[in-house]
Amino acid sequence: MKEDFLKFIQKATSPFCMVSVCKDFLKGYGFEELKPESEWMLKRGRGYFIDLYGSSIVAFYVGNDYDGEGRLCVAAAHSDQPCFVVKPNPVIKSGSYVKLNVETYGGAILSSWLDRPLGLSGIVVSKGKDVFHPDVTVVDFNRPLLVIPNLAIHFNRDVNKGVELNRQKDMLPLINVIEKEVSDNLNADNYLLKLLEKETKIASDDILDYQLYLYNCEAGVNAGADGEIIMAPRIDNLASAFTCISALTGITNEHNINFVSIFDNEEVGSKTKQGAGSDALYRIIERVFGLLGISEKLNQKIYDGLFLSMDGAHAIHPNHPEKYDPTNPVYLNDGIVIKRAASQSYATDAVGAGIIKNICEKNDIKYKEFVNKSDSPGGSTLGCIASVNLPMRTVDVGVPMLAMHSAMETMGADDLNSLVKLTMCVFNEQ
Repeated sequence: MKEDFLKFIQKATSPFCMVSVCKDFLKGYGFEELKPESEWMLKRGRGYFIDLYGSSIVAFYVGNDYDGEGRLCVAAAHSDQPCFVVKPNPVIKSGSYVKLNVETYGGAILSSWLDRPLGLSGIVVSKGKDVFHPDVTVVDFNRPLLVIPNLAIHFNRDVNKGVELNRQKDMLPLINVIEKEVSDNLNADNYLLKLLEKETKIASDDILDYQLYLYNCEAGVNAGADGEIIMAPRIDNLASAFTCISALTGITNEHNINFVSIFDNEEVGSKTKQGAGSDALYRIIERVFGLLGISEKLNQKIYDGLFLSMDGAHAIHPNHPEKYDPTNPVYLNDGIVIKRAASQSYATDAVGAGIIKNICEKNDIKYKEFVNKSDSPGGSTLGCIASVNLPMRTVDVGVPMLAMHSAMETMGADDLNSLVKLTMCVFNEQ
């Protein structure tokens, strides 16, 4: 599973690429794609998925024996991660250098992006059959294309005392070095379009727009004296996304109905049509229940169901243990983490935590509980947002990590197995 996960991370370099990878994976297990704007025909004993605007995906499996009496469970994650997004008209010429103007997306640890081999992926929008239906092409240059270079210590003697990085000045990536005379005559307006034309074979005159993300090209690796650590980009939250689709293809209980939803835009608040703050998931579940002829069971199943909100959790940093709660330590390879917060930045309540603890103990799954230190506000995730529109009992869980939101993150090699096992047990519980 570890090797499959690392391959998944390497391919899922943007939300659009992640959805594309998930669709191919689900099709390999016989799942059928449903278009949200088309009519649906559903059968029991089958799996289906819906592509939401290219960067989110909802998938579900209807048990062969599902009659509206079995349980409804949902596992959710997010497809995005802190990074940089290419702006419109992005080309900046500076002598022999060609740079791209980018915008910071989410709460990245900026310094971790310096001196890394960076790729470019996302979508290209081009002229289609009519103005309301342009063509959308997923693109990944799949190679190091850019770098955001550090300033040498010789010009910044205080660099090791800590430097505040300016997002507009210091974080612009270098994409090309050419002769100054060539640079002076470079057509900045179509430079990127010509690169996209070469990569996608779409004529630059037909390209209407793009949505492109910078990503760390480095591959995930095993580390540690005993190989007990995984270092990789995008662990937050591709570990959870990988878990969702892996668990959905391992269902053995044919009496339940189970959904997976991988939302975009969690890192910027989730309040988008494809984010956890929309009612898209509720509308899909409502539509499915209607087509199965059990609409009258929907509210009953929502209030008796379980929503697993999956996102990265914080492991104790080996050099900064004082930053963490004194009575609830979490380390790498401690198993799954149940996340709690009195502020409801995590949606877990005592009953939900009890359900997960019971499942873990029945199935020999390691678990710990995480709470923030009381003088530190910590973060939040999509659980408390999604449960506003889908009022199911919600539990926030995840794998413990170090360096969350870095361009290279660290997790325990055993913890992914624990999260997949938990999710499969939730889906298959009688």
